Amino acid sequence: MTPTAAPKPRPERRNEDFAALDQAHALHPWQHFQGMAREVPLVITEGQGCMVTDTTGRSYLDAVGGVWCTNIGLGRREMAEAIGAQALKLAYANPFVDVTNDPAALLAARLAELAPGDLNRVHFTTGGSTAVDTAVRMVSYYHHARGNPGKTDIVSRENSYHGSTYLSQSVGKRNGDRIEEFRYKTEGIHHLSCPNPYRRPAHLTEAQFCDELVAEFEALIARVGADRIGGFIAEPIQASGGIIIPPEGYLKRMWQLCQRHDILFIADEVVTGFGRIGHWFASLAEFGVQPDMITCAKGLTSGYIPLGALIFSDRIYQAMSQGPSGWFTSGYTYSGHPVACAAGLKNIEIMEREGLLPHAAKVGSYFETRLQALSHLPLVGDVRGRKLMLCVENVADKATKALLPDEANESKRISNACEEMGLLVRPIGHLNVMSPPLTITEGQVDFVVETLERAIARVTDDLVREGFKLG
Repeated sequence: MTPTAAPKPRPERRNEDFAALDQAHALHPWQHFQGMAREVPLVITEGQGCMVTDTTGRSYLDAVGGVWCTNIGLGRREMAEAIGAQALKLAYANPFVDVTNDPAALLAARLAELAPGDLNRVHFTTGGSTAVDTAVRMVSYYHHARGNPGKTDIVSRENSYHGSTYLSQSVGKRNGDRIEEFRYKTEGIHHLSCPNPYRRPAHLTEAQFCDELVAEFEALIARVGADRIGGFIAEPIQASGGIIIPPEGYLKRMWQLCQRHDILFIADEVVTGFGRIGHWFASLAEFGVQPDMITCAKGLTSGYIPLGALIFSDRIYQAMSQGPSGWFTSGYTYSGHPVACAAGLKNIEIMEREGLLPHAAKVGSYFETRLQALSHLPLVGDVRGRKLMLCVENVADKATKALLPDEANESKRISNACEEMGLLVRPIGHLNVMSPPLTITEGQVDFVVETLERAIARVTDDLVREGFKLG
């Protein structure tokens, strides 16, 4: 018998070792290699409610909500029990063709109940990126089934984010995401202007800006042809692209154009869904738009287990079911995963039982008001957002809205200063973004705003000392 090689020894790890292990072996999403070499990663080891604790025992209020996702808060025993019980009962089931499982069937029915209009069909995915990927492919399938095989083009917006698969990242176009080392699909994908009222041309009112945005879409349809454009995808509020709330009436007018030209409207609600701005879904409740499809993830399980879903209309399902091939050849090994679906069901139950949607609306309105108090700071150009989806945009000159040079790195410096004071906010470009759990209290909001104000003031002083000019 051949002797078995002895396993590598595993010395007992001390808390300070985890950061070194991470740096030696892990590649992070959106890792910045030079930044990672300069800074020791923050190693989180525990979480409870809105608070997280690192390996040194230091606690932080997580105003980022993980990555827009810890909606019901961390450390929920009943979530852990639901996940554990389902793992013992049925840890996995084949989701393909004609096999399902009871949590997947129940969650599909609940999502159909919560979604607006006739969005009664659900395709489970592994997350938001794969939900968007599926939605874009479904556009082609739907139109082909109806006898329009050339109607496959997708329209998106500048500075949008729709995921990180090859197709979903090609559809999105956020500043900083397009790098020369990667290639992206360009054929059949069109990008319209970002509907950012803060960055609109100075000579336009917000209403005039809205008119121009809608006219731009009309011109694209005329140029490319309605016979080629199959779908339009939009986040109701552009999240990672800068908490962009579009001008009044913009989304509804874009939707009406889609209806007029038989273009499917895909609402990317991966962030806005499940209570982030006080609704199960924001499209109809907040913006008066009845989408043909909704993509969701994140708050669907509050980040306890990965799960995404594409919710789509009966009309789309009926058309696809009558298509020539008879097969929908898209899906995932972990579609409708029973443990993930059990987590989704328990998550929705908690949100309903504890009234987290109205709570988010109430505390979110308070957060909006309190955060506006930072508008007077010299570094702050804009404070914007809705309910529990907010950001501060930093500028060099409040009058011209000019940005600081990238080397100033002010948003990361602000987030670092916040971290030193027990607060986590997210730096994205020249923004500091907040999307806390829906359970956050008004007292915790006060801590967030007061800490962020101190951090901005400290960084402003540092920038002036270093010779950066602030208008």
